[in-house]
This record gives sequence, structure tokens and C-alpha cells, in this order.
Amino acid sequence: MKPLEKVVDYVDQEALVALTQQLIRVKSVYDPEVPGANEEAVAGLVADTLRTMGLKVTMEEVVPGRPNVVGILEGGSPGKTLLMEGHTDVVTAGDLDEWTEDPFGGDIKGERIYGRGACDTKGNLAAAIMAVKAIQDAGIPFKGRILLCIPVDEEGLMLGIKDFIKRGWADAVDAAIICEPEENHLCITQKGALRIALRVFGKMAHGAMPLAGINPNWGMAAVITGLEKLEQAEIQRLGKDPLLGYPSITPTILKAPYKGEAQINVIPKECYMTLDIRTIPGQEHSVLIGQIQDILDRISGERPDFKAEMEVLEERPWTATDKEHPVVKAMDRAYRQVTGKEPTYNGVPGATDGTFLHAWKNIPIITTGAGDRLIPHQADEYVDIPQLVEACRLFALAALYYLNE
Repeated sequence: MKPLEKVVDYVDQEALVALTQQLIRVKSVYDPEVPGANEEAVAGLVADTLRTMGLKVTMEEVVPGRPNVVGILEGGSPGKTLLMEGHTDVVTAGDLDEWTEDPFGGDIKGERIYGRGACDTKGNLAAAIMAVKAIQDAGIPFKGRILLCIPVDEEGLMLGIKDFIKRGWADAVDAAIICEPEENHLCITQKGALRIALRVFGKMAHGAMPLAGINPNWGMAAVITGLEKLEQAEIQRLGKDPLLGYPSITPTILKAPYKGEAQINVIPKECYMTLDIRTIPGQEHSVLIGQIQDILDRISGERPDFKAEMEVLEERPWTATDKEHPVVKAMDRAYRQVTGKEPTYNGVPGATDGTFLHAWKNIPIITTGAGDRLIPHQADEYVDIPQLVEACRLFALAALYYLNE
């Protein structure tokens, strides 16, 4: 019987690079205003690739034109189920004048592949697929099964992973590798995300006669000041997480009026603000929501004309997986074997599809993959080929270690 470590010799760099290029060249930027601007074509490419490999493949439409792809490779005997996840959608290329490379060309310069999604996360999706191919080609027996989850909409509301969970695919999953650009660091925790909209209501009036109206901006200013104090209190209470850093409460959108054209001599009827709150272990979202409501209630008691509403738009709790969990230990062992170095442990500053796998199904997750973590969503996005090959080898060997332990 071949040792498990032989699987790394079956990672086909040429095929990995070619698949990454193919995926980049299929434009999968979702835009509801543009017919056909979705993940359908790239999902079809992925499904065809997996069928050619002999996997059992299922395509399921989440919403029209946006299908998830699920591929299954069965082992030779009963055992655990390991999920590997990589999404098909990418963000827009943005201002094309900022690019020196074709954002959907998949071109190679030196040892880098350029294009939107090269780093986040079509390169890592290709690496996961080719890791499964390497396991097949190596002919090394393993227990259980590998489930490739390839969802849509990770860059949006994560509709794809939510649908995947809703349909029951995650029910039998024992652990998951989330394939995202993390410089092949082993990320065992990730920040939560809490998105909130706040509206402070006033009364429209002429700027020269402010007493004839109610200016909502004064009330919103008091809210912002209260939120800044809450953020500082949370930082003081929790300190700096060794892998995730500090928690944050960040006002992002600020609009007054909320609708219609703003005028310098008009007191707006309403002021609107959104908050992007990033949480770390030790914070409970329900408690934070209550604390923000307390700020609104306090201001209401101080200002008789203050009226405000809060709406929770999205909630993605933080996650943490113990360093001693078998999936983490398998990836640690694989990293040492593939690189000859000690792994770097880290945390994910943003949410991933793994957030919902962990929060809704309590699935232990580890997030890792090729790509500079500062490069996603920038112009001239790229992935380094040597790092991508390393990621593919890590995925393949860690899967065998985990399933055959």
C-alpha cells in the first residue's frame, strides 16, 4: 500500500494552472440588472469537470441562473465526511482603468496568474478540485467520502451556502476545509459580522429656520458618539484577540436625506446610517444589539424630539475551532509534511461560507488556501502559482490524514 504522503506527487501543476485560467475566463460577476450576469456558466464548467473525473455531481438552482454544484468522491469503506468548499462568484472588476491586466484573461506573467477571482477564490476552487483528482490518481484508499461544495453568492448574502444547508447536504458533514486566500496560513477562527441599519427621524424645514423643523442629524451624531464609546468599552473589556485583533463598530453609509436629493439649505426629514460590526470570541450579538438599543433609549430620554428605528440586516457569528480538533491536526500535519516548516496559525478577518456551516450545523472548520489575503477585490488580482500548488497538496494530504486517522 502506498503511503498517504505519495498523493502530493500526483498534483498536476499544469492541469491546476489550466483549470484556474479556465475558471477566471468565465465571468461570474452577479448583476441582477444584466441578463446572464451570474454564476451559471462557471458552475456548468465545474460540473462538467467533476463529471469527467467520475464524481457523483448534483446541480441545484438556488435562484434562477445561480446553481450550486455538489460533487462527491466515495471512499472504499464507511467513515467520516469531509467537506471542501470554494465559491464560484467573484466581485466586479471595478474601474477597468485601474487594471494593467485583463481582469478576465487568466493571463500568466512570471509565476503569477492574473484576473478577477485568481486569488478569491477560483484558484483555490481549482486547487480543491485538483486535490480530489490527485487522490483519485494516486489510488490511495481512504475511508468515508469527500464532498465538494461549490456554492454561489459568497460575495453577497451567501445564499448558496444557506441553500446547501437547507437542502440537508451539511447534515452528515464531520468537518470542513474552507478554501479561501489565506497565504496557506491555518485559520481556526474568524470574526463575526453584524450589519445594522439605523434611521433617525426628523421634520423637514428651511435651513434658515431650523426651529421650524427637527434636525435628525443632531440625533444621529449623538448615536455615533454613543457607538464610539461602546466600541472602546468592548476593546477595553476584551483586549486584542491573538488571531483576530480587536472588535469593531464601524459606521459606513451615512445619508441625509435617506431618499431624494440633498440640499444645503434644507433640513432633511430623515438620517440613515449602516453599521458594519465585526465581533470576536467573547461577544454575543444579541447583547450588542441590546446595547445599541440602550443607546437609542438613552438619547430618547435626553432629547424629547428624538425618534429612531434599528433594523438588523445580517448576522454572521464568529467561529472558533479547537487546535486539537482532528481536522486542524490533519492540516497541521499536512503543512509540516508538504513544506518542511511549522504552520502559521491565523484568523479570518471577514466572514466566509464556513460561518454558516459552523453556526447552523456546528461543523468544525479550518480556513486556508493560496493567495495574499490583502489582494482580493483589488485591481490586478493575482495568485502565485507555487503557493497555489502548495495549497492543492495541502488539501489532498490533509483530506487523507483526516479521513484515514
